[in-house]
Amino acid sequence: MATSFRANLDAQYRAIFTTAKQQLAGASCCEHSKACSKPTSSFQSKKLPSLSVARKDVELKRVRTKRQVISMSSGGNESGGLTYKDAGVDIDAGSELVRRIAKMAPGIGGFGGLYPLGDSYLVAGTDGVGTKLKLAFETGIHETIGIDLVAMSVNDIVTSGAKPLFFLDYFATSCLDVDLAERVIKGIVDGCQQSDCALLGGETAEMPGFYADGEYDLSGFAVGIVKKDSVIDGKNIEAGDVLIGLPSSGVHSNGFSLVRRVLAQSGHSLEDKLPGGGVTLGEALMAPTVIYVKQVLDLVSEGGVKGIAHITGGGFTDNIPRVFPEGLGAVINTNSWTVPPVFRWIQEVGRIDDGEMRRTFNMGIGMVLVVTPEAALTILGDANGTTPAYRIGEVVRGKGISYQWETA
Repeated sequence: MATSFRANLDAQYRAIFTTAKQQLAGASCCEHSKACSKPTSSFQSKKLPSLSVARKDVELKRVRTKRQVISMSSGGNESGGLTYKDAGVDIDAGSELVRRIAKMAPGIGGFGGLYPLGDSYLVAGTDGVGTKLKLAFETGIHETIGIDLVAMSVNDIVTSGAKPLFFLDYFATSCLDVDLAERVIKGIVDGCQQSDCALLGGETAEMPGFYADGEYDLSGFAVGIVKKDSVIDGKNIEAGDVLIGLPSSGVHSNGFSLVRRVLAQSGHSLEDKLPGGGVTLGEALMAPTVIYVKQVLDLVSEGGVKGIAHITGGGFTDNIPRVFPEGLGAVINTNSWTVPPVFRWIQEVGRIDDGEMRRTFNMGIGMVLVVTPEAALTILGDANGTTPAYRIGEVVRGKGISYQWETA
C-alpha cells in the first residue's frame, strides 16, 4: 500500500481558496500574486546546484518576400531513419484515444480543462515528465526535473489565459531515499516560484518492488483561474493572423523515447560534448523546460492574443491546429528562428525525416501565440535578448500545417 510521507498542507489549502474567493469578488491580480508568491514544501530544502545552459540572444528575423514551400505536414519518415513509433510511441494511437474519450465526455481535447465558477473558470492540467526520468537517473541531475514537472502542467493551463493558482505533485518510488526526494521536490518548488503559484501539497508513495532501485516516478497537476470574458479559445482566429514563437531551452519533456533510441544507436556517452553546443549531451538533454507563464500572461494583457499552443508531444504538426477553427491552417517559415544544436544532433544521428522531427519535437519553439497583425508588431518591437520572440508564420485558409523556407 502506498504510504503518505507528506501531510496535507491545510493552512495553504484554506489560504489559496480564500484568495480565489477574493479574486472572484473583485480582488486585484496584485493581491493574488502576493498570496501565491511563496510556494511551500513539507521538506526543508538545502541549497542545491542547478543546471544552467546558456542560450544565445535571438535576433528578430523580418519577413522576406520570396518563399519556397519545402514540405507539407506529414507523419512519415522518408529518410528511412528512426521514428517516434519505432521508439515505442504511437502519436496516432494517442490521438485516436482522445477522440474516443471525447465521445464519452464531450469538450475534452484542449490543453487544459475548464470548470465554471461564478464569472470565472478554473482551468486544470495534469502531466508527468515521461522517460526524461531515465536520463535523470543516468546523469544524476535531479534538481531540475521538478521544474519540468510543473512546467508541463502550468504551460498547458496558461494557453487559456489562466493564471496558475496551485500545484500538487505525486512522487513514487520502491524505497524512499529522502535526500534524493528532497532534491526532486526542490525543483518542484523552483518551478512553482517561476510560475507564481503555490505548492499546495503532494503525495509520496513508497511501493516496494514496483520500481527499480534508485528510480522514481513523478506526476502532478495544476489549477488556475481566468475570467470567462477573458478566456483564450481560438474561436476568433482568422486567415492573416500571425504566429509568434517563444523559444524553448531544448527538448523540454517530450520525445525522450526517441531521444534515448538515438542515443543508444549513436555510441555516444551523455558526457560527450554536444557538437556546436558548448555543453555535454547530458546537460543539453536535461535542460529544464521553460515555464512561459509570466511571459505569456504579460503578452495576453497587452491584447490581440487569439490562441495559444503549447508545443509538446505532436510538435508543430499536431499542436498548432488544435487552437484553430475549422477550415484554417498555418504556414510556418522554418528559417525564422535558430534551431538549437541538440535537435540537429538528434536528426543527423537518427537520420530522422524533417516531418518526423516537426511532429515529435518543439524544434526550439516551446509556445506559439496566434495574434493579430497589429499585436505582432508590438510584440516583435518590444522583444529583446532576455524575452525573445519570433514571427514564425501566419494563419491561412485550408487545413493542417505546411512549411516553407524564405529566401532573400
